[in-house]
Amino acid sequence: MDLHKSIQRNWMGLDSMGKIQLIGTQNLKRRETALHSELEALRWAMENMLQHSTCQRFGTDCKDLISMVMNPQAWPNFSTELEVIQILQTCFPDFKINYFPRTQNEIVDSLARNARSFHRSLCFIGCSIPVWLPRPPQA
Repeated sequence: MDLHKSIQRNWMGLDSMGKIQLIGTQNLKRRETALHSELEALRWAMENMLQHSTCQRFGTDCKDLISMVMNPQAWPNFSTELEVIQILQTCFPDFKINYFPRTQNEIVDSLARNARSFHRSLCFIGCSIPVWLPRPPQA
């Protein structure tokens, strides 16, 4: 994989007290647009939550992503990706997606920066940040 043309997918599952329950980070090949990459990251997070958690709520710093999920018909260029998201949503009876500004998303943002600095493929899902991945602030 050409890491200069890669993006990072990162997510974090929190309990009701805000404690990290599960995190995920992965390098992947850059998609056609940033919004395609955002949809790909949401899909990956949803698939992982189905396998590893009971989380029903998702957050993003991308307002367009929320708009796409809430009103997929308004985004015909993304119909294929949104169809997958809609199918996954049926597995989450209390699905919610909320906006979190990047300033409130420091741990995930730090994971993305750290994953970007890796000069090889990376895929990690776990309950804590591994020792080989630099710890983000407040983790």
